[in-house]
Amino acid sequence: MTYKIRSAFICALISFLALYTAIAQPGKRRDSLMFYQSVQTYVNPVLPGDHPDPTLLKVGDDFYHCGSTFHFNPYMPIYHSKDLVHWEIISRVLPASKAKWVTDRPSAGIWQGAITYFYGSYWIYFSAGGQWFCKAPSPKGPWSEPVQVKSNPQTGPLGYDNSIFVDDDGKPYMVIKNGQKVNRLQALGKDGQLTDTVINLDWINAKLQYSWAEGPVMCKRNGYYYYFPAGDVSGGQYVLRSSALTSDSTKWERLGDFFKPITDAKVGFRRPNHIAAPVQLSDGSWWTIGQSYEKYDGDDWSGTGRQTALYPVIWEGDRPWGLAPTTQPIAKPNLPQSGILWRSMKSDDFESQTLSLNWHFLTKKASEQYSLSNHKGWLSLNPDTSRAHLFQKETDHFYSVITKVNLDAVTAQDKAGICLTNGNQKVIVRLYTGFDNGQQIIMEMDTAVRRAANPIGATVWLKVERNEHLLTGFYSRDGKSWVTLGKPVNVVNLDKAQPNFNSWVGTSVGLFAEGKRADFDSFTVKDGFSAIPAIGMNNYFGVNKLADHSVTNVSPLGGWFMISGVDFGQSPAVEMAIKAASRARGELEIWLDDLQKGQRVAKVKIEPTANREWKAFTATLKNIKGQHDLFIKFPRGTAGDIQIKNIQLTD
Repeated sequence: MTYKIRSAFICALISFLALYTAIAQPGKRRDSLMFYQSVQTYVNPVLPGDHPDPTLLKVGDDFYHCGSTFHFNPYMPIYHSKDLVHWEIISRVLPASKAKWVTDRPSAGIWQGAITYFYGSYWIYFSAGGQWFCKAPSPKGPWSEPVQVKSNPQTGPLGYDNSIFVDDDGKPYMVIKNGQKVNRLQALGKDGQLTDTVINLDWINAKLQYSWAEGPVMCKRNGYYYYFPAGDVSGGQYVLRSSALTSDSTKWERLGDFFKPITDAKVGFRRPNHIAAPVQLSDGSWWTIGQSYEKYDGDDWSGTGRQTALYPVIWEGDRPWGLAPTTQPIAKPNLPQSGILWRSMKSDDFESQTLSLNWHFLTKKASEQYSLSNHKGWLSLNPDTSRAHLFQKETDHFYSVITKVNLDAVTAQDKAGICLTNGNQKVIVRLYTGFDNGQQIIMEMDTAVRRAANPIGATVWLKVERNEHLLTGFYSRDGKSWVTLGKPVNVVNLDKAQPNFNSWVGTSVGLFAEGKRADFDSFTVKDGFSAIPAIGMNNYFGVNKLADHSVTNVSPLGGWFMISGVDFGQSPAVEMAIKAASRARGELEIWLDDLQKGQRVAKVKIEPTANREWKAFTATLKNIKGQHDLFIKFPRGTAGDIQIKNIQLTD
């Protein structure tokens, strides 16, 4: 064993021991073997990509999430979960057609998106030039027309980032925040409007010790009311406690920081805040979700936005603590897995006559510039003087996006293809078919340009591969044999923090057209036929990342890792190649979607490789189509012996 490998293995073993510390934190003991035989843990963020100002609602056995939408529309996507780890969008509350007064410039739009349930209905309260609400019989809708919340002289301006607290007797209150020094409570009536008198809590931040004391939420336990203010958009999270809902500051106790001090030196989410009100499960455990920008070993991923993580809440008597942020696995809530996949960008074949809920627009005009009926099975984008577009929130650091586009470009204004843009829409990356003294394939960001003459014609396949901060462009005649446009473009300016915190939102990736109508046959994301680095894993247990960007297991029991949303295409049979280096024999297990309720689709035999060189080991997979969470499970007794570099499918 070389010094480099030995050092890496020692670090891996230390990390492995740390796992047991991490999984013990929530206070529920389980057989350690279960963590390898099934998915008993999760790794944050559970909602990767931009999901700011999260609110969390528990109704029966179901959980719902909503937060700030800003200028993305349709506004306020509602996420549903059964286990607090896996989430899917089930509705969007407010279409652009019902939000004429809402501005769609970056950092504006709709803030807050507080989902709640009281008086037998679901409600969403949000801020857009005042407080508004929509109401529905179910989180899936239909949602009512927006209604403005009436203010009064006693309440004053209702501000933004408010939430709703429902007391034990079912009485709801709006938790009001406006500016730096206004923190108040006021009851809501059955019509959704403010009622009763104001409970004035302006003393909470009179001396600005919490910066803005914003995004306040509340919960109740053992007769105590808990008030959780955030310290600005990326500051700390704090907690106060009282035995009564009162304006009297002497009845409230400042408990200090909510989160335990960080012990994981490499944690990428260091300052979570804007938590949702903690909820209690039937087993007595408490949980919350909160937002944080990502920064890992000095590498800035603010461009991904304020990603949402899941935290156990630990009670020391009547004092709540959020588990210290960590990048290590955490024991998941004791809830049944619902079959929902890990949150990831979604492929689309555009066969439906309604647009998938996963898509959004950056402008209200763009929401009127698409069609799914002009060309059956294709998406049509119909620009005027502005760029027509369709986007999803980026969720990963490693992925490939593929589209098949039809555009007969004849002027320099005619462009169509794949686009990425950051929150303030000042940094834009485009790979497109266009025209410049003849038809061309062009990839550009700022002054970085890659181009080639288009030898294919009006209908061409385009692909963007992301490998952390590097984007590479490709084109193809058939979607199988690809030609590169040259060296990658460094997009660190897209991914880093922008002025005004990336204008509050993260990077979007999708399709665009300029100049004239363009048709798109498909949108494939996290393409399995492109090499997928193992270090792009979304969940894992008992494994570690090594300095050469490979993954190895660190336990004699055999670890596992998962890559979310891998698109297997539509072929009846594919071959999976796992690029690995090994000094031992073993058999990797390939599972889809879960290690218990999922499907084991293959076993891949690994043989020793000379000098630890990389070699492709293969297995045939049949009748697997569409997107799946891909699990790779290491064999027992091979701790540190097998390293996996990447996974790739071939027809």
